[in-house]
Amino acid sequence: MYSILHDMNWVLPLRNDLATNIFYGFTFLGYAPFFLIFLPIGYWLWDRDMFTRLVVLIGLTAVLNGWLKDFWQDPRPAARFQLDADRVADSYGRPSGHAQVAVAMWFWLAWEMRRPWAWAAAAFIASGVIFSRLYLGVHDIDDVLAGTILGFITLGIFAWLVSERVIAFIRSLPAGFEFAVIIVSIPALWIIWPNGENPAPIASVLFLLLGWFAGAALDKKAAPHKPVLPAWWLQIVMAIGGTLGLFALRAGATKLVVATGLGHPVTGLAVSALLGFYATGIAPWIFRKLGLMKPGASHAKA
Repeated sequence: MYSILHDMNWVLPLRNDLATNIFYGFTFLGYAPFFLIFLPIGYWLWDRDMFTRLVVLIGLTAVLNGWLKDFWQDPRPAARFQLDADRVADSYGRPSGHAQVAVAMWFWLAWEMRRPWAWAAAAFIASGVIFSRLYLGVHDIDDVLAGTILGFITLGIFAWLVSERVIAFIRSLPAGFEFAVIIVSIPALWIIWPNGENPAPIASVLFLLLGWFAGAALDKKAAPHKPVLPAWWLQIVMAIGGTLGLFALRAGATKLVVATGLGHPVTGLAVSALLGFYATGIAPWIFRKLGLMKPGASHAKA
């Protein structure tokens, strides 16, 4: 059983140039640049509340995955198997973050949409992402099985957190409860993190959540109802322009903070919060000023 779960020799005969490019594409769906593209576009053009829930789910998944990685400290497959070694650096293997996030994210979207094709798409995408980690040799079967199981566990926990009873309780709490939870959670990471490892990469996810919630609160105040979007080609312009703005802000903010002499962890945390705020606060404000988003009057009348 141990050899089946950890031996990666079987993957080598499967490799060819076409398959490698395909699985590089699938594995991209589990890295930060994809999330920085997909999540804001979903917020701008699809459903603000749905994608805010999705960001929270991904944050919860990242914390659980990062803690378990540093707790188990399971080594990845040998370097001779790895085609994606530069991106994984010296991080640990079990559980696979790609597998865990893919299951949680895509099946949650399918659950939100309640469409048969969405479930089929979720299964296809999640399976592609999971297998890509094996194909590229950066995880073994043990890693992706653990990640897959934890992805479904995370889904169950999150489904409970957004159930009507829990949401009703949260709404009964004082305003700003969500911010307080995130703020308290950030220093708590350094207390609960196992084996003396550095939780700063996971803390950056919480800082992005903090910025996301702050921007979303301002966005909801400025436009309480679902905005009316322009023609489809203008939506494409919004998606491209907003994404380019986000990555330009990321590059510029990183250079600026580094130039001030602050350390790398501080840089990452500050930039993460700024990117979250841009996605839900700054970009929607720009879109409204340009007339690309208009108040949802029909919803207001309802």
